Amino acid sequence: MSDSLHHAGRGNGDRHSLHMHSDQDAILHTHTAPFQVRDKISAAELVAGMAGTAFQARNLASAVRIWKNMLEDEVTIFLGLAGAMVPAGMRDILRFVVENRMADVIVSTGANLFHDVYETVGKPHWQTRPDADDVELGRRRINRFYGVLAPETAFADAEEFIVAFAQTLEPDRPYSTREYFERVGKALIPMAREDGILTAAAKAGVPVYSPAISDSVHGLALATARVRHGHRVVFDMIGDVLETSHIALTSKGTGVIYIGGGTPKNFIGQAEVAAYIYSRELAGHKHGIQITMDQPQWGGLSGATFEEAQSWRKIAPAADFVTLNVEATVALPLIVSALAEEMGGSFSKRVLPYLDFGPSAREKEGRP
Repeated sequence: MSDSLHHAGRGNGDRHSLHMHSDQDAILHTHTAPFQVRDKISAAELVAGMAGTAFQARNLASAVRIWKNMLEDEVTIFLGLAGAMVPAGMRDILRFVVENRMADVIVSTGANLFHDVYETVGKPHWQTRPDADDVELGRRRINRFYGVLAPETAFADAEEFIVAFAQTLEPDRPYSTREYFERVGKALIPMAREDGILTAAAKAGVPVYSPAISDSVHGLALATARVRHGHRVVFDMIGDVLETSHIALTSKGTGVIYIGGGTPKNFIGQAEVAAYIYSRELAGHKHGIQITMDQPQWGGLSGATFEEAQSWRKIAPAADFVTLNVEATVALPLIVSALAEEMGGSFSKRVLPYLDFGPSAREKEGRP
């Protein structure tokens, strides 16, 4: 080989090598940082250390970052609540979220909201072993949620509160679930041992929706009120759809936090899509956090990814989101504690969105 060919070959190789390094630099921009063990560490420091690692530890840190961005952005934050979070001891965390306006709209299963009433009137849940004798528990009228117990006698006390409360509502006048739970929260305030989700929401002006309210003891209690007293409470479930879609329509932007999946997740997701009812189209939710143990390959909604939701236009194309595959009772205390530390007193400085429930709500209230 001549010197000229030899040098030409080296030159091409050098250019190829430089190109490869340039491509690598574009990809290899942030290295992992091993978590450093310390004898004293705060929640925010713990999460900051997790941010440099990988897998679900890094996703948890991303959830804190995205929620903080939501709080600093002028968006309306929807929180979906599924799973037995209140029996599992998450009620005080959720109360903190509501009181500090870390969420603006709550969409929950009816069950969590019944258990909130149950604890607000002073009835505790109890710990047990998950291998307890369920036949014996059934004989003693004690209900089990994995490692948690609730006696039916205490259930009955909370149910009787709802039966009595139902009779204060106008018969056959359709209520949105927001109106219903706002009134439940206000009725609980004078008798509350301590604030819970519904009392805090009533005080903070945070609307609470439950699109599957009949699938809970709220539904059973209202059925009891009808059979026992002939008092009929009617729900305007389509009013819920119109209200939440109008909130999204009139917001500067929206973000979502899903604790579990199920009906609350889909109900929140469709709020952006439902703008077509008003002959409008929205871009989709701008921010998203999903805490779920379900997987997408089974086709169920609870495991569906945010990417899949983009095909439905529920999530904006350029949205900032993370799915955290961690059991919620592990993730939620860490996330909210870290945010409480990072935000400090700045929760009160947040610019709160104006919640416009739309013409459906105004018509009920007799307003133009």
